[in-house]
Amino acid sequence: MTAPTAHRAGLCADRVVAVTGAGRGLGRAHALAFAAEGARVVVNDLGVGPDGGGGGTPVGDGPSGGPARAVVDEIVAAGGEAVVHGGDIATAEGAASLVATALDAFGRLDTLVNNAGFLRDRMLVNLDEDDWDAVVRVHLRGHFLPLKHAAAHWRAESKAGRTPAARVINTSSGAGLLGSVGQGNYAAAKAGIVALTLVAAAELGRYGVHVNALAPAARTRMTEQTFAEAMAAPGEGRFDAMDPANVSPLVVWLGSAASDGVTGRVFEAAAGRITVMEGWRPGPTDDRDARRSPAEAGETVRRLLADAEKPGQVYGTS
Repeated sequence: MTAPTAHRAGLCADRVVAVTGAGRGLGRAHALAFAAEGARVVVNDLGVGPDGGGGGTPVGDGPSGGPARAVVDEIVAAGGEAVVHGGDIATAEGAASLVATALDAFGRLDTLVNNAGFLRDRMLVNLDEDDWDAVVRVHLRGHFLPLKHAAAHWRAESKAGRTPAARVINTSSGAGLLGSVGQGNYAAAKAGIVALTLVAAAELGRYGVHVNALAPAARTRMTEQTFAEAMAAPGEGRFDAMDPANVSPLVVWLGSAASDGVTGRVFEAAAGRITVMEGWRPGPTDDRDARRSPAEAGETVRRLLADAEKPGQVYGTS
């Protein structure tokens, strides 16, 4: 364990933040933004390709040892503190070592940002089991395991009388909230992350842990091809609405002690917009003390739907 460092300035001064998938895109932007606000950062990334396979740059310890090392070097060059974590956070060993890296390097862990992921898009009839399992593994299991190990640490701290001001920010997606054509595996995993967030917020609040989810829209390796037109960079001098750095200020605030009392929420963030998402809640209802026939059930549904709000449009439909 390292000795405590001098007090740092910023919204996250002296907090220790672990960000998964932080070598590029949103994760990189989050890591840099936390460091700019005084946090010490554990930068996790495996350096894989956009589909989780080869084609990425492997993690290493040298100055050119992959995207995680590049982000750490960038933070250090700006006067901050950061370390590389190259473990696979979708394994128990990798997730446990993420927490251990924070404790060994900086003596504590205050905030976990679950961000790692990749895409393997297929229409459902062409989606094979390997592509389903790989995407669900990195997104959903890759959220669960770091959350589990971080929560175990924070629970132990709380029981020892050191109740933390701990924060978790999970990364969902508009695909998980509304669905997205050709992304059944990704959308299902991202919807599961929302449910996991709600459960974790309810279970962990007693230990001083706040858990929220974010559905970002930004230009990353996962979106710049799938949504090429929407993600295109603007002309010179114009606001770059899809810059990942636009999303990070909300993530940093949610990851700070300043977000006290905000938990179990889902936000959308893109460009200069922040939206509080409001999920499933009872709508029009018909209740009676008798069983309906199938035809009567259908008549009731038709009548209720006439008074219900229209569902959001699934991405990729017109």
